[in-house]
Amino acid sequence: MKKVLSICLILCLSIFMLAGCSKQETKTTNAPSPDKLHVAVSFSAIKELTKAIGKDHVAISLIIPDGTEPHNFQPTIKNLKALNNAKLFIYNGFGLEDAWLDKVSSAADSNALVKVDASKGAAPILLQGDEAEGKKVNDPHLWLSLNGAELESKNIETALITADPAHKDDYEKNYQEFRQKLEDLKTEYAAKFAKSKRKDFITGHAAFGYLAKDFNLEQKSVSDALLSGEPSAKKLKELTDYCKANKVTTIFVEDMVSPKVSETLANEVNAKAVKIYTLESLPENMTYIDALKYNLEKIYASLN
Repeated sequence: MKKVLSICLILCLSIFMLAGCSKQETKTTNAPSPDKLHVAVSFSAIKELTKAIGKDHVAISLIIPDGTEPHNFQPTIKNLKALNNAKLFIYNGFGLEDAWLDKVSSAADSNALVKVDASKGAAPILLQGDEAEGKKVNDPHLWLSLNGAELESKNIETALITADPAHKDDYEKNYQEFRQKLEDLKTEYAAKFAKSKRKDFITGHAAFGYLAKDFNLEQKSVSDALLSGEPSAKKLKELTDYCKANKVTTIFVEDMVSPKVSETLANEVNAKAVKIYTLESLPENMTYIDALKYNLEKIYASLN
């Protein structure tokens, strides 16, 4: 009987110790990695650019969750917890995060948090803002352009080197590798677009102005770049007439925007509705470069 009791006691102690280890393991797994630079970013595209330059040296947290449209987003206290332990906060800029940028400093757990505007030094495409105030606002979609991605990733490289000079060589090497991939895409599609029959493409959401500028193309769209309201009947008629007159065969539908109006336009002009990515959330099984190439190939196919 004593032997049975002893065995039971040993088993109980073992289970207790294993449970304790499991809890400790969970805590360790969830705790910040002390050997990595902790970076918070505003949304998925900036995360991908940061990951491309930082690779294994950075731990990245998102403010805007994957699958969430960043236009007009307002973070909760839970969202802002991504700033915990971060030394850098990297955001797109050009007004995309302006509505909540002032909350970042007060939510950070350190006065040493450095804010990095990834669009610094870029020339913005100006859009008509509030007509009553007569203001012009910046088109924020710089990350969808090859030139824009190159500039933003360069700003990120500079910020990572400043925060973590010990890995300067790696950040420089990673940037050069990423830049070369962008340059290769530019070379490939500059040659293709130069031979295209048409130079314009139709989108549901005017997110591709910078990309169009890369290759001297023209973007026409159903909704404006800021998603600031439903298109007017007049605008839809003008676009419908344009598509019919120019025999447009493709209307692009963005992955993060309601497809209804674009699909209606496609039906009206006997065109195909084709998905295209805004990279506000990375497509499944695609890298950032893969998704850029996908967009370029779909646009190129629509022009021929």
